[in-house]
Amino acid sequence: MATANALVAQLDNHEPEYRVAPHNIDAEQALLGAILVNNEAYYRVSDFLGPEHFHEDLHRRIYEVASSLIKAGKVATPVTLKTFLGDQDLGGITVSQYLARLASEATTIINAMDYGRTIYDLSIRRKLIAIGEETVNTAFDAPVDSTPRAQIEEAERKLFALAETGRYDGGFQRFTDALTAAIGMAAKAYQRDGKLSGISTGLVDIDRKLGGLQPSDLVILAGRPAMGKTSLATNIAFNIAKAYRGEKRPDGTIETMNGGVVGFFSLEMSSEQLATRIIAEQSGIPSYKIRRGDITEDEFYKLTEAAREMQSIPFYIDQTGGISIAQLTARARRLKRQKGLDVLVVDYLQLLSGSSKKGENRVQELTEITTGLKALAKELSVPIVALSQLSRQVESRDDKRPQLSDLRESGSIEQDADVVLFVYREEYYLQNREPKPDSKEYPEWQAEMERVHGKAELIIGKQRHGPTGTVQLAFQANITRFTNLAAEDRMPERIGD
Repeated sequence: MATANALVAQLDNHEPEYRVAPHNIDAEQALLGAILVNNEAYYRVSDFLGPEHFHEDLHRRIYEVASSLIKAGKVATPVTLKTFLGDQDLGGITVSQYLARLASEATTIINAMDYGRTIYDLSIRRKLIAIGEETVNTAFDAPVDSTPRAQIEEAERKLFALAETGRYDGGFQRFTDALTAAIGMAAKAYQRDGKLSGISTGLVDIDRKLGGLQPSDLVILAGRPAMGKTSLATNIAFNIAKAYRGEKRPDGTIETMNGGVVGFFSLEMSSEQLATRIIAEQSGIPSYKIRRGDITEDEFYKLTEAAREMQSIPFYIDQTGGISIAQLTARARRLKRQKGLDVLVVDYLQLLSGSSKKGENRVQELTEITTGLKALAKELSVPIVALSQLSRQVESRDDKRPQLSDLRESGSIEQDADVVLFVYREEYYLQNREPKPDSKEYPEWQAEMERVHGKAELIIGKQRHGPTGTVQLAFQANITRFTNLAAEDRMPERIGD
């Protein structure tokens, strides 16, 4: 009993411990003192450090006033600052005396940038704590209309925004530094397949027209059903992942030297169906035979060999159907953070949903989706290839080659896209018009079929920084594979708007 009473007394006398947010008052004082002694210290930190990064309220005000004076071409000293800060009592010391002490105890401005980085890093840690606390509080007291998924996406958005800020470099740089960066970019392009500025698609003629898939570009790949747009997207995505080669940097991160890490949002097909297509393409065995199990021993060996080679490639599939643009954005950020990301494929655009409620304007919803995809491409600095359906008006024309006006709700898609590509296979339409074998039209039809058999066209309807025109491709329908084709005829190039 006595022991229990002693424990109660001990708990009663024990003062609760409160964790204080990380900060460094000495570093803040040292930096402010350096600025007051020599205003040049301000220019060493002004690119990345703001008043909001200081922990102490008085230090925020001192830095803000000093910043305003220096930007106005005036001198920031204890005397000039006193006018704007007043002279309140700070617990036995006035503001004037505090400013004078900061200046008198400052020794040098050499370490000003180091002090600034320390202050900045601690500020980021405090923001990280605030995001965590807000996430916890929101989870405890969530509004009725707030779903857990929405809370997760909001937390991820804030964390990603925080991760993307925090650069110490910025502002003007010497021209020699810019030259070095340009030469480095050229060296990387030289090392890539095809000597391209962007990521190679694995299809030579497409790369020649586009220069590869460029970072931050939104590429729309459109076509009518059965034209093979999903097959082409899958072929390109797999080619990129298969060519991936990365090198470890001194800081431990992996830098992509060739090919890339691919994220594939398969909103229509399951991951198994997508994998079957890729295995068929790589092994040369038709997918219908794989599904039925109608294969020989040699073909089974080819399948296992293809599967073994494909196990190590950085190709990630999300098969969730009917997701919103906000969910897609959150998942893409997460993949970039955890595995890396160089190319993102979305199959297809019209299966995404926006934030608007059902029954509202679909055109506005699609505008939100395409704008969101373009913003995501810029944010992650990766090309996004988004597949899109075409309207049925294509079928009513004699020449069924698609054009920009055929895009569904074309306003936003055409406006936000950097590149618009159309897949067209004349063989498909010609096959559906087969006349009777004994008719006089049959020989002519047969000759036309021989001319277009196994061929496809990739029409570049828009390219913001390059030529438009047509690329001829070979298409093997039984294994859904697009390959290079030595084109005899080419459309004249027209420089894009």
